[in-house]
Amino acid sequence: MPYAKYSSEEVEARGEEIYEQQIRQHVEAGNQGKFVVIDIETGEYEVDQDDLQATKRALRKRSTAILYGLRIGYPTAYTLGGHVAMEPGQVRDHEATTVLKMPRPRRWTQ
Repeated sequence: MPYAKYSSEEVEARGEEIYEQQIRQHVEAGNQGKFVVIDIETGEYEVDQDDLQATKRALRKRSTAILYGLRIGYPTAYTLGGHVAMEPGQVRDHEATTVLKMPRPRRWTQ
């Protein structure tokens, strides 16, 4: 378990819930392809083309933040060995999202 208070599954569930209920309607328009990084304890978030920059800003706000990240308008944050092709105006099916789970020492967490 990479977090003292949360399992990876809890981080994912809380991040998805906060995104759907509080953030999505504010960021989807005009930000497709950018990253949103969410502090799952406060609900504060950062949006940036560069996920690392968004993460750094979130951690400057609260260095102990537990962060969850996703790519706006896409089913996954990253692809390996290919690309995600989306038609203009196409919106991701958020219920079928595959999320990127990363251990604490990586980019999405402090």
